[in-house]
Amino acid sequence: MTIRGLAAFGALGRALSHRDARLFFGASLTSWTGLWVHQIAVAWLAWELTKSAFWVGMVAFCDLAPAVIFSPIAGAVADRMDRVKLTMASQATIALEAAAIGALLATGNLSIGLLLALEMVKGTASSFAQPARQSLMPGLVPRADLPAAVACNSLCYNVARFIGPAIAGPLIAVAGVVPAVFLNSLAYLAATLTMPNLRVDAAQRRGVPSGSGVLADTIAGFRYAGRHSGIGPLLAFAAVAAVLMRGVQEILPPFVERLFARGADGMAMLTACIGIGALFAGLWVAGRGKLEGAVTLAIAAAACQALFTIGFVSTSLFPFALVCAALMGASASVHGILVQTLVQNAADASMRGRVLSLWGMITRACPASGALALGTAGEVFGLRWPTVAAMLAALLAVAWGWQRKPAMVASLETRN
Repeated sequence: MTIRGLAAFGALGRALSHRDARLFFGASLTSWTGLWVHQIAVAWLAWELTKSAFWVGMVAFCDLAPAVIFSPIAGAVADRMDRVKLTMASQATIALEAAAIGALLATGNLSIGLLLALEMVKGTASSFAQPARQSLMPGLVPRADLPAAVACNSLCYNVARFIGPAIAGPLIAVAGVVPAVFLNSLAYLAATLTMPNLRVDAAQRRGVPSGSGVLADTIAGFRYAGRHSGIGPLLAFAAVAAVLMRGVQEILPPFVERLFARGADGMAMLTACIGIGALFAGLWVAGRGKLEGAVTLAIAAAACQALFTIGFVSTSLFPFALVCAALMGASASVHGILVQTLVQNAADASMRGRVLSLWGMITRACPASGALALGTAGEVFGLRWPTVAAMLAALLAVAWGWQRKPAMVASLETRN
């Protein structure tokens, strides 16, 4: 498509009109498609090995929990070294981890314990990849196109969330888990090999050491976010919402089998519906291309996600559950894109890697905590009532966020 043709798509087209942005987002789509195939494969593998919602939750926890320890450190590292090289090393590690799972499973040597350990490795590598890769975006597009670029980045993730399950379901059903995890390994390898082709401005590619140690820089990142009148409350709200609401999506296999009596096909359909909803919502946010009203929409989207999740777990009708899943994906997409856009806009350039690492910690560690808690409660009380209780608590968090909305609007919706 020509540059003029891309411009017809408004803000999203402007973001994609830049050569390096297209390369960056193409690699993102490739790697994240592999990631979603992998996520479904290992979740289904854990369920087949144990038939326990707890162990499925533990697999998600081991993938996402390293973000608690490593994401803030990774942000400080991303603010002081070559972000392209850091991204390449992290993505190559993820490719090797997926290949190791495939090889061990193919030879009959993979236990649930080894699977948990390898997912910890993947989670650690992902904690370093996220702030390094996301910090490159301001070097790929002009400042005016940054909100659309952030939305496009999230859009790639949600397109992958649709494509990945569409591949994973039939692939696992026909050929098993081994080809699925090897596919992820190839996807991350391909994404890694594209990175040297990016032409990123030196000021955006390489962070500037502060003169302090990594630990001091990490602490400074926490202090900066906590003292910021907009970033601190917004990230706190997003963290609570992620703990309470995202766990459902992390442990879908027990819901698929226990609530709807479905197998891998049902898992793929639900995940694909979440991705479809997220895709269309992401297109809308990307086309919107402005900051005004973003805080209000981010808070309202979290409220909608809680209500749609209650609908999802309150039914035994699979078609209705698919509709709720699509709406869950749409509301989660709107919330996530807008939070990241607001944080990118408001953060000082010298602190961008550290602030984005905190966002990465929220998107990875908080769902892991919620998944583990929900999986544990699901073994004792069933899946429905613990989920409803979590969604009601999330609505209380929405009320808290709404009270703090004026201060967040004042500090987050003004272009730096």
